[in-house]
Amino acid sequence: MSEYLVHLIPGSPFSRAALATLEEKGAPYRVMPVASGLRSAQHLSRHPFGRVPVLEHGDFTLYETQAILRYLDRVLPEPALTPADPRRAARMDQAMNVNDWYLFHGVANVIAFQRIVGPRLMGLTPDEAAIAAAMPKARTVFDELAALLGEQRYFTGDSLTLADLLLAPQLDFMQQTPEWEALATSHPNIRRWLARMQARPSFLATTWEKVAAKAQAATAAQATTRAASG
Repeated sequence: MSEYLVHLIPGSPFSRAALATLEEKGAPYRVMPVASGLRSAQHLSRHPFGRVPVLEHGDFTLYETQAILRYLDRVLPEPALTPADPRRAARMDQAMNVNDWYLFHGVANVIAFQRIVGPRLMGLTPDEAAIAAAMPKARTVFDELAALLGEQRYFTGDSLTLADLLLAPQLDFMQQTPEWEALATSHPNIRRWLARMQARPSFLATTWEKVAAKAQAATAAQATTRAASG
């Protein structure tokens, strides 16, 4: 089995979704932090829109998280993470798009950024007005996710799918904000599902801290290799 290389930034929920999928598949992989910056020429040559993650598999390079997850599920068929039933597969696709278009855009990229990413990585003070403005959309998103989940163990039924692996990192981030209680109090099914996801080995192996440690080791190894060859 050939190794997978994931270019990422530690803490990125989208990158974590890719890593958790690789973990669920039991596939060998390495991480490489985007040390040069998302807008650097080096990274833009991999991803013209300056985002993460980017997957390298042999001579094949792929960006966009949903594309990466679906690729991994095709080339690593066991365990299957896409339902065979067309309606359940469609529900998976729907939940994944809710993640990208509604949970991330206008909700997590505002609230989680203001509460976690900005203060932790950039020393910024949270913009309370921006957070308050994002809350109405956040409530709509949480209401809809709770309705899609219902009383199922996972978003399409009893089995884990790509939808769960994409949604969980975003909601894990949101859980770390003060806004979580206001959003999740009336949705105990979301709380139970997230706890179930957080307990999976794939999520325990891909925390911000563990990925950061792997990224630091990769950077050090790269520097050693350059020094030896220079």
